Amino acid sequence: MIREFDGLYASECELMLKAPLLVCILIAGADDDIDRREIKKAIELSQRNQSRGKSRLTEFYRELAEDFEDKLKIVIQSFPSKAIQREPMISAELKGLNDIFPKLNTQFAVDFYQSLLELAQKTAESSGGLLGMKSVGAEEAKLVTLAMILNPADNDSMPKK
Repeated sequence: MIREFDGLYASECELMLKAPLLVCILIAGADDDIDRREIKKAIELSQRNQSRGKSRLTEFYRELAEDFEDKLKIVIQSFPSKAIQREPMISAELKGLNDIFPKLNTQFAVDFYQSLLELAQKTAESSGGLLGMKSVGAEEAKLVTLAMILNPADNDSMPKK
């Protein structure tokens, strides 16, 4: 169990662990095509975050990185294949993080939020543009800011209990 998740309900822990997978699917599938490069980039990022020595998220990403690709495939299968149907469902799930963040250590929540933004950006960049380098397609650009998730660093934006 991840130390920072003490005090969370099982369903909240599950959403926290699922969130990076949801972000990957949301961004990679924005153009209705979740390609291998996008999945590979998400796996690479989770492994890199796992190995960062001082990161508050090391323990989280260590757990997430175990069988990441298998977990991703399972979650992908639980959603419709068309982006127009899938996006609202994933956005609604990710919006649930707004109720969880106030229960977490603020710095952990901020770091987690930033890691989701980085994952979204790097996933979007992984298959767009010239030879798939550093360009974000129009569909991904609409979603890459993860507007459904409020920044926990902005206390005014957090839901009040």
